[in-house]
Amino acid sequence: MREDNKIVFTGPVGAGKTTAISVLSDTPIISTDAQASDMTLNRKGHTTVAMDYGTLKLDAQTKIHLYGTPGQERFDFMWDILTTGGLGLVLMLDNTRPNPKKDLHFFLHAFKDYIIQVPVVIGISKTDVQSRPSPADYANMLLEVTADLKMLNPIPPIFEIDGRKKEDIKNLVMALLYSIDPGIGDVL
Repeated sequence: MREDNKIVFTGPVGAGKTTAISVLSDTPIISTDAQASDMTLNRKGHTTVAMDYGTLKLDAQTKIHLYGTPGQERFDFMWDILTTGGLGLVLMLDNTRPNPKKDLHFFLHAFKDYIIQVPVVIGISKTDVQSRPSPADYANMLLEVTADLKMLNPIPPIFEIDGRKKEDIKNLVMALLYSIDPGIGDVL
């Protein structure tokens, strides 16, 4: 790994991207949350409009920059900017949304050009509130969604996570780091 590395968190509004970055970051995060003014207001009062940013030190020389994308499609111009130079993608999905399969499909297609170059891990939040779809259901959805794209080989690991729990987010990021460099060891 280089001395400075970038990992990008993406997913729909309310999946826990900002929270995940804030619990993992070694420094206070920079967030561009603004008052929600559209249908996002039904899910939460504030939403990311440009990015979230935090840092994670792996050792004295190695730092990971953690970037969170806005979840709303109207801010998709930020997605290409934030993924430039990134080493991997953390896709976070909210199990309580009306159609998680549609969200999975949307984000895989939206980030298609990026994820054919870098590894991906998937974190499913709010499974304590709604247990279905299960991780096995997501694995089946992935097979279905990616078959036509000829991408995501191998199928990314899928984790049930609570974005408020550092251990859950750490495991998610470690899985991504292992897929980038299997010799990385337990650095977090």
